[in-house]
Amino acid sequence: MSVRYQRMNEEIKKTLAEIIRDMKDPRLSPMTTIMGVEVTNDLKQAKVRVSVYDKEQAPREESVAALNGAEGFIAREVGRRMQLRALPKFKFVLDDSIAYSVHISKLIDSLHIGGGEEAPGPGEE
Repeated sequence: MSVRYQRMNEEIKKTLAEIIRDMKDPRLSPMTTIMGVEVTNDLKQAKVRVSVYDKEQAPREESVAALNGAEGFIAREVGRRMQLRALPKFKFVLDDSIAYSVHISKLIDSLHIGGGEEAPGPGEE
């Protein structure tokens, strides 16, 4: 991916984060974070990975559905704030990478190798 597209993805990500923070939709969780944006080479579509910090799956899916429902408003705001001529069509998808990382971390923490006792050093028994 070229530097130009990486820069475009980051700028759209920042702008989307600001727009979502300003939205007043009650279905949208306050713990919604934009994890990444991938704009196609022709700038017609953009896949937006969204993370919603909530223990329950329903509020997470509801937040993503609210974003997809407000796609037209969000696209207009991105175009206005970034002064873009061509606006991509945004597709918001749930990103579970943070939840997965927390799950893996808990699994690693649950391993009790050696039962919590220190292994004897060299020459000790």
